[in-house]
Amino acid sequence: MRLFFDSSAIVKRYRAEPSSAAVESFWQSSEVLGICTITIAEVIAALNRAVREKALSLKQYGAAKLAFDADIAACEMVALQRGVILRAIRVLEMWPLRSANAIQVASAQLWGADVFLSADRRQCAAARGAGLEVEELPALL
Repeated sequence: MRLFFDSSAIVKRYRAEPSSAAVESFWQSSEVLGICTITIAEVIAALNRAVREKALSLKQYGAAKLAFDADIAACEMVALQRGVILRAIRVLEMWPLRSANAIQVASAQLWGADVFLSADRRQCAAARGAGLEVEELPALL
């Protein structure tokens, strides 16, 4: 299975959340993992936000960042290139999304994902509308 992780899903590997076990199961059972290059910045931003909000300590952040760095080596990366941007524009014209979320959907389409994994309800709706099979995770409470 070619599983594409949105940032909202992959970050659950590094923060204890109710759906973290499900993310781990998907991660372990997938044959090929895909992410977009912007996922790296988005995950680091989410982890830093957790530090600012006191949901992660600096020590936990350091461990999470090291684990994430190791994990992305196992992923195929979709580069932010012209084809992704053009497809993201089409997604944005059809769905009320933030640009980064549209880029993630476009990346999954171009990469040929069997399953798109996300915790963002609007993004999941757009991904379904774009023809992707979606596994929707609960958002952080």
